[in-house]
Amino acid sequence: MGIQKFEDIIAWQKSGVLVLEMYEAFSKCRDFDFRKQIQRAVVSIMNNIAEGFERKSNKEFIYFLYVAKGSCGEVRSMLYLALKLGYIQEKEFQNFYNQSVEISKILAGLIRSL
Repeated sequence: MGIQKFEDIIAWQKSGVLVLEMYEAFSKCRDFDFRKQIQRAVVSIMNNIAEGFERKSNKEFIYFLYVAKGSCGEVRSMLYLALKLGYIQEKEFQNFYNQSVEISKILAGLIRSL
């Protein structure tokens, strides 16, 4: 049967949760450039999954899944900075980091299956 719409993709669903949690966590961050960059990176995960799926080509879908996976890496890199700069606490860092790793693993599995 396969996936009928991008909203059914688990990685897309989980990335949507991560977006909301990270927007909340950084909503009061006064470093506007940092906040905008980490928000763009986390939104990029879910948007690239959706865009790639809608292309209706496995080759293009795989490309966009790799872009989404790259955005997971960018988010994790920025989380290290956020922790070191005191923008988030260790508990938040671990939560976001773990979610990002999980999404990245799901994306890798989806890429392999295609």
